[in-house]
Parts: sequence; C-alpha cells; structure tokens
Amino acid sequence: MKIFLNKQFTLFVVTGGIAAAANFGSRIIFSRWMDFSSAVILAYITGMVVAFLLAKAFVFRESTQSTNKSILFFIAVNVFAVLQTWLISMGLAVYVLPALGIEIFVHEIAHATGIVVPVFSSYLGHKHFSFR
Repeated sequence: MKIFLNKQFTLFVVTGGIAAAANFGSRIIFSRWMDFSSAVILAYITGMVVAFLLAKAFVFRESTQSTNKSILFFIAVNVFAVLQTWLISMGLAVYVLPALGIEIFVHEIAHATGIVVPVFSSYLGHKHFSFR
C-alpha cells in the first residue's frame, strides 16, 4: 500500500483523471455514431494517448527508456487495462445495473466505474515497465 502514498502516484492520479475525462467525454461523442461497446474501446484509445503524453511529461520524467520502448510497454499495460475497463463497463451495463433496477445513466455509471478500476494496476505497470 505504501507504494501508492507518494507524489508520483498523486501526479499519476491527477494526469490520469485528465485522461479519464478525455476518455469519458469522447465516449459520449462517439456514442452518437456507434454502439456503446465500440465507443468504449475508441474512447479508451483517446484517453490512452492523452495519458501517455501527460505521464511522460509530468509523472515519469526521470525515465531513461527510449520513447519507442515506452510506447510499446505503455500499449501492453493498457491492453490489460482496456480489458478490465470493457469487462467492467459491459458487465455493469448489461447485467448488474439492470438487475439493481437502475434505468437512468446506465452507460455513464458503467463506463465511469470501468475507467476507475485499472488505476492501481496501470500505475504499477507503467512505473515498472513503460517508464523505467
């Protein structure tokens, strides 16, 4: 737990929050032209680009790893995270929230929850692989 109680993790959460806002906002826009499932994936990619740029510039500045190698590891970590995001978003939207009788903002609640869950696993992956 101590690994998450530092300035670097705080910066990661702040920059991740900005990227999550880009993810969430773009999903709403993408949903005008495609189904929810596809919009979640495309929005995740949008958020991922924002997250990489902010993480490299503000969170993991001391990284000596090449940008190309960082990008490859960043993508690998985020493939795992996007699976978490998609599974949670879809599970909540299709099964859990309807079973609880929730009928309004189902996609918004499901997607927001799906975005939050991978924060901890992503931080560890980026710290130890993407930005060594």
